[in-house]
Amino acid sequence: MTDSNTDIAVVSLAQPLESIADELGRSFEEYGFAVIRDHGIPQELIDRAETLAKTFFALPDEVKKAYHIPGGGGARGYTPFGTEKAKDAKVHDLKEFWHVGRELPEGHPLAEYMADNVWPSEVEGFREIFSELYSAFETAGSRVLEGIALHLGLDRDFFAPTVEDGNSVMRLLRYPPLEGQEAEGAIRAAAHGDINTITLLLGAEEAGLELLTAQGEWKAVAPPEGALVVNIGDMLDRLTNHRLKSTQHRVVNPRGEAAYRARYSMPFFLHFRPDYVIETLPSCIDPAHPEDHPAPISSHDFLLQRLREINLA
Repeated sequence: MTDSNTDIAVVSLAQPLESIADELGRSFEEYGFAVIRDHGIPQELIDRAETLAKTFFALPDEVKKAYHIPGGGGARGYTPFGTEKAKDAKVHDLKEFWHVGRELPEGHPLAEYMADNVWPSEVEGFREIFSELYSAFETAGSRVLEGIALHLGLDRDFFAPTVEDGNSVMRLLRYPPLEGQEAEGAIRAAAHGDINTITLLLGAEEAGLELLTAQGEWKAVAPPEGALVVNIGDMLDRLTNHRLKSTQHRVVNPRGEAAYRARYSMPFFLHFRPDYVIETLPSCIDPAHPEDHPAPISSHDFLLQRLREINLA
């Protein structure tokens, strides 16, 4: 089914992927976004994770800042307010966040690309619950990628080796409550595109996420409760020669009473493996313009290039 208010596809992963792949693909081609129901991440796990995230963010600033890793580019642990800014934005975004990434065993060929996680000893169960949620996000993301592969006419499992041991990151995010008249409709996170392959977002139900349409208008993304919002990142946009679109999006404060509350969300930035070379898919090259596509680049080099642009490298 499609949400007729927005025309952004709302699909269920409980359906056979073959039956939803093209609706999913159409939505990604037009908007860069789709909404996923029945994604398989247990609601009980999501609820426990949200409680633990709120517990962590409620800790005193000096406790949280002990988990900030200077020079780490925010890849793991805590990032305080006013560190990250959108590409080309004049001001830093008003948010604080925590990153959980992949842990690889010592001696693994890709271990050099991934720092060890840090875990807050003050919050009981944090490591166990967020490790479990990380895995659940990965499973859901793999299913979405299978649907995308089918839409692109690729083998269903095309993306599996490209993201295996990828540098995916789960972000626990808190936007603090704003005060005063300017709180209503204030921009919480400036317009930006995501760098990675696809992003899966939990917690988008609280009004605020907007995408920029091809017509240059801001369109609200309002998923049913408990659904995942999925968007295309720059890496997949590049791989498909802009057929699947990495769309600019932003977080805007709601109007009314909700404007004065803190907001929480959990995006999962699913990445290709660092050594995967992003080389345009042959099916996405126009035979009439065979040179008209981006040059090949490894996903790691692409990531570093973009992190420098947003103040995190």
